[in-house]
Amino acid sequence: MTAQQTSTRRTAWSLVVGFGLVSLTADMVYEGARAITGPLLASLGATAAVVGLVSGLGEAVSLLLRLVSGSWADRSGRYWRWTIAGYAITAVSVPALAITPFLGAAGLVVGCLLIIAERFGKAVRSPAKSVLLAQASGVVGLGRGFGVHKALDQLGAFAGPLLVAAVISLTGALWSGLVVLAIPGALSIIVLLVLRRASNDTGTASNGPDSPTPGVVSNPSAMPIPSATPTAQPLPRHRLPSEFWTFAAAAGATTAGLVTFAVIGYHLVDGRVTSAALVPVIYAAAMAAAGVAALGTGFLFDRIHARVLLVLPLLVAAVPVFAFADALPLVMVGVLAWGAASGLQDSTVKALVADLVPAPRRGTAYGLFAAVQGGAAVLGGVIAGALYDHSTPALIAYVAATQLIALVLLVRTLRRPPVSPR
Repeated sequence: MTAQQTSTRRTAWSLVVGFGLVSLTADMVYEGARAITGPLLASLGATAAVVGLVSGLGEAVSLLLRLVSGSWADRSGRYWRWTIAGYAITAVSVPALAITPFLGAAGLVVGCLLIIAERFGKAVRSPAKSVLLAQASGVVGLGRGFGVHKALDQLGAFAGPLLVAAVISLTGALWSGLVVLAIPGALSIIVLLVLRRASNDTGTASNGPDSPTPGVVSNPSAMPIPSATPTAQPLPRHRLPSEFWTFAAAAGATTAGLVTFAVIGYHLVDGRVTSAALVPVIYAAAMAAAGVAALGTGFLFDRIHARVLLVLPLLVAAVPVFAFADALPLVMVGVLAWGAASGLQDSTVKALVADLVPAPRRGTAYGLFAAVQGGAAVLGGVIAGALYDHSTPALIAYVAATQLIALVLLVRTLRRPPVSPR
C-alpha cells in the first residue's frame, strides 16, 4: 500500500469514526427518549393503538420525507448543511418532551407532535449523512464502514436509555429523564461542526456551495467527499436499477412486520411484565444487540456480501413470538431479536443500497428507499397496535406473512450482482 493510499484510508476512517461519534451523542438523545415513549404517552392518556399510530407515523415521517430531502441534497450539494440541520432539530425537540406532563389535556397532543418532529429531523439529515458516510466507507469497505459507524451509534443508543433510567430512578419522574438529554444533544452539534471544519481543512469537501474555498483542495491525497455539487450543474440521470426496487420492496415488507419498541414498551408496562423505570434498561439491551449485530454483519457483508441479510426476516418474525409473552426472560429474547433486526436495517441494509446504486444517485436512492420503508412503517405501526389490543396470535401471523414476502424478494435481489463497483 502506497503512502497516498494509506493517507486516503486514514482520512476515510477518521470520517467514519467522526460520524460515529456524532451519532453516538445524538443517539443518546433520541434513543434515550424512545426508550420511554410508550410509557410517556400512556401516562398522558394514550391507548396502545394511539402509541402504535404515533410511533408508526413518526417512522413514516422519518422515512417518507427522505424522498424529498435526499433528492434536494443531491441537487444542491449541501450535504453538510442538511446533516447539521437535521441533528439540530432532534437536539431541540427531544428535551422539549419534558414539558408535556405539565400541559394538562394538551400534553398528549404536544407530545405526539414533538415525537414526530424528532423523526422529521432524522428525515432531514439521514440521506445526506448516508452519502457522506458511503463515500468514506467505499475506501475501507462498505460493510466495515457502516458497521463501525453503527456500532458507535449503538453505543450511544445503549448509554442514552441507561442515563434516562438512572435519572428517573433518582427523581421518580419520566420528564426529568428527558431534560438531561439536552446535554448530549448539544455535544452532537459541537462534534458535527468540528468534523465539518476538519474535513474542510484537509480538503475532504468538494468544490461547491458547502466548500469554504471553491476550487481549492488543500490536501489532494485526502478522501473527496461529495458534499458540494453546484446547483448550476445538473446531476447525471442514471436510472435506478431494478435490483434496487426489488430490495426496497423487501425492506418495506421487513419494516411493515417489525413491531416498534413503543408497542413493546407499552406491553411491558400495561402487561405488568416490569416497571416503567426498567423499560429504558431493557431498551438499552436492545441497542447493545443492535450494535453487535451491525458490526458483525457489516464485516460479513464485505466477505460474503448481501447473503448475510437473509437472517433479517427471521429475526423480525421472531420478535412478536417472544416480545409479547408474560414472562420477562421470554420478552428479553424478543427484545434482543428486535434490537438485532434494527441494527441490520440501519447499517448493512444501507451498505447494500450503496452497492446497488451509482454514486451520483445515492442521495436520491436513499430517499426513495426510505419512502418505501416509511409507507410500510405507518401500515405496520397501526396494524401492530390494533392487533396487540385484540389478538396476539393474529399479530404473530401477520408478521410471519410479511417476512415470508420479504424473504422471497430478498432472494430475488441477491440473484444479480451489484451495479456499482465495490
